[in-house]
Amino acid sequence: MAIIESVGRLGATIIAMTQTRLELAAVEIEEESQRLLAYLMLGMLSLLLFGIALLLVALVIVLVFWDSYRIEAAIGMAVLFGAGGAYCAARLAGSIAAKPRLLGATMAELNKDLNFVRNAGAGDER
Repeated sequence: MAIIESVGRLGATIIAMTQTRLELAAVEIEEESQRLLAYLMLGMLSLLLFGIALLLVALVIVLVFWDSYRIEAAIGMAVLFGAGGAYCAARLAGSIAAKPRLLGATMAELNKDLNFVRNAGAGDER
């Protein structure tokens, strides 16, 4: 009985160590993926905004010399593009916040395994 109990405790210890290591790896992978996505989002957003700014500067220069209210139209387009960009950024941030935890199912299965091994070791003492 003592050998079975020792093997059960050893198995539980190994599974607990593996679970700890996997949780740490999952946290690190999650942080890195979020950081990479943030870099990608900021890079794409900056390219988009610089492109729109250049387009609007050129449009404003042309429109300055026209007679009617074309400046207000250019400002309206800038506000429209800005609102669209803000909406897309907010949706992206919401999607990032709502994504499931990396390796979450694996962690749940390891918890089940750990509980099974612990209960199996405790069941031998009866």
